[in-house]
Amino acid sequence: MMAAGMTACGSQAQQQTAAPPADSSSAPTEISIPANSSGVQTIVLANKSVPDYLEIPGRVEPDPTKVIRVYPPLGGRVTSVEVRPGDHVHRGQVIAVLDSSDIVAARSDYQKVRTDAELKARALERAADLYQHKAIAEKDYQQAVADDQTAKSELDRAQTQLKVLGASPEGAMDRLAVTAPRDAVVLDIGAAPGEFSKSLDAPAPLYTLADLSTVWVLGDVYEKDIVGVKAGDRAEITVSAYPGQTLEGRVGNVGDAIDPVTHALRLRVVLPNPGEKLKPEMFASIRVLRATLNGIQVPTSALLRESGGVFVFVQKSPGHFEKRAVTTARAVGSDVEITQGLQAGETVVTEGALLVRAAS
Repeated sequence: MMAAGMTACGSQAQQQTAAPPADSSSAPTEISIPANSSGVQTIVLANKSVPDYLEIPGRVEPDPTKVIRVYPPLGGRVTSVEVRPGDHVHRGQVIAVLDSSDIVAARSDYQKVRTDAELKARALERAADLYQHKAIAEKDYQQAVADDQTAKSELDRAQTQLKVLGASPEGAMDRLAVTAPRDAVVLDIGAAPGEFSKSLDAPAPLYTLADLSTVWVLGDVYEKDIVGVKAGDRAEITVSAYPGQTLEGRVGNVGDAIDPVTHALRLRVVLPNPGEKLKPEMFASIRVLRATLNGIQVPTSALLRESGGVFVFVQKSPGHFEKRAVTTARAVGSDVEITQGLQAGETVVTEGALLVRAAS
């Protein structure tokens, strides 16, 4: 009997030893806390419209149709530079002064053609009187008329030349004032006092001006993103210089030719620029709405991260919660799209998820 007892005890011990250990991974994920606990808030999930945005890096540039490169109308030595980059100038404001012998030549040409025009006008008067009294032939009178008209045309040309140069016909100095052709901002200066400017033959303009009341924001759309982006689409612009501010515009143009180097199309958004806060060469981000889809969204405060995964707490009943892994996608403002793990109609903890986790 003693042997039988020892045998029974031995077999019982073997059964206890052979029992497999409990699998920690199968431990329940449900957590219970007192119902209506302070600091825990929930929402009922529903399908929402999830915007599908395309984010495009971009930069600010002046409107090329409003960029003016100012060249002096005549060659000469720069004697003074009146403005600096960043200055605002007004139409007609003197921005540089040159000494140019061409001014003297233009005035001399004007004086010559004016004297010739006066002589031709008096000759026409005499010819008209003689022709009226039959003292000269008709062809002589017609020649006098033609000479008078030619002299007047030459005088108009000389006057226009001086007007373009901004020089007075009666002046005596060889100084030329270069003026701003419109209200604008000085972007760059291409000369300094003492340098000799060769007018239109100069390698760089004397000044580069731009009207920044409107600007372009340019970005590159890659081939894989072309579908769904078209002219007229609403666009949101943000710049790092003004965090938290979003500027709204519309896509003005999407290029027709793909750049052979970047394999992208150039996208352009035209923006009004009150106060000229947007400066050329600023970095910007362009966000274009491509489509609107239906999906589940939760506030970012509902998400918790643990061991490289993302999970939320789903309320099964008052005071009872289930820890559930989810798959996230795009951020939509303060919410995040959930593509897997949740369904419409479920209740999720949005505030106090850390308190629920502490109770686990």
